[in-house]
Amino acid sequence: MPHPNAPSPPRKGKPFRRASVVAQADIRRRGEERGFAVSRVLTAWDEIAGAEIAAIAKPVDVRHGRGFGATLTVLTTGAQAPIVEMKKEVLRERVNQVYGYTAISRIRITQTAPEGFAEGQTPFSPAPKPAPAAPDPALAARAEQATSDVADPELRRALSALGENVLKPRTT
Repeated sequence: MPHPNAPSPPRKGKPFRRASVVAQADIRRRGEERGFAVSRVLTAWDEIAGAEIAAIAKPVDVRHGRGFGATLTVLTTGAQAPIVEMKKEVLRERVNQVYGYTAISRIRITQTAPEGFAEGQTPFSPAPKPAPAAPDPALAARAEQATSDVADPELRRALSALGENVLKPRTT
């Protein structure tokens, strides 16, 4: 009979593992069955984030932690980071609406330089500017008539341009 204070013999078999480690593959598989796939965030980013956020931030990574939900890493420039920070809860809600459950529990913002990537590439392309509308001759004539009394030609030209902008109908 062994002495009561004697060390126990080493255990045979597998060592103890955390339940989260054991269940992680099953949880991930079940999550993917519910539609949570990283590619969905990447391919539908413009629709998920909206045009305003998509223009200044790009998804980089989705990592599963120990707890429920994943962490979405978003890349943005240093100047845009405060804007993305303010909107990250809205962004998290939009991503989770796509999945129908709390797939993303946290958003992490990573900053980068706006330029300096290989071969002149930038991570963000500026939004295309709308083509300027053709000037309306009737508006130009009204603005010209309103400023005809001004003697200084440069001031008259500036006031005429201002008049055209004021008279132009709003498109919002």
